[in-house]
Amino acid sequence: MSSIWKTIRGYIWWTHDRGSLHYDVMVTLILAFIFVTPRFVNFKDKPVERTPHQTGVVVYPDGQLLVYQIDKSAVSGTATQESLLSAVEPYAGEVSIERYEPVKDARGQVTAYKVWVSRWVEIRRKT
Repeated sequence: MSSIWKTIRGYIWWTHDRGSLHYDVMVTLILAFIFVTPRFVNFKDKPVERTPHQTGVVVYPDGQLLVYQIDKSAVSGTATQESLLSAVEPYAGEVSIERYEPVKDARGQVTAYKVWVSRWVEIRRKT
């Protein structure tokens, strides 16, 4: 009975020599815990779903044009060219809207708008 307690005490205090059978058993138990436990225990450690941007505006290039994806909540009132332009101009400056289209979810409800814009610079000649 004394040798059993001595072995258990060696496992608790990690006193077994490296390369011995008991050392290998301890390492195997630790590795088994690390790799097998996540299959049976839900640690609820899934990544948080990110919103594209806190302002509701995402920009990406599309050839010569820039595409602004504007969240529906960022557009005041109905989505007209003027309301979309007022939502884009704080980020883009002076631009002109080439075209826009609604982005719908699986239920067919509008969640955002894609707006294709081009920068235009007005050249004023001194007269």
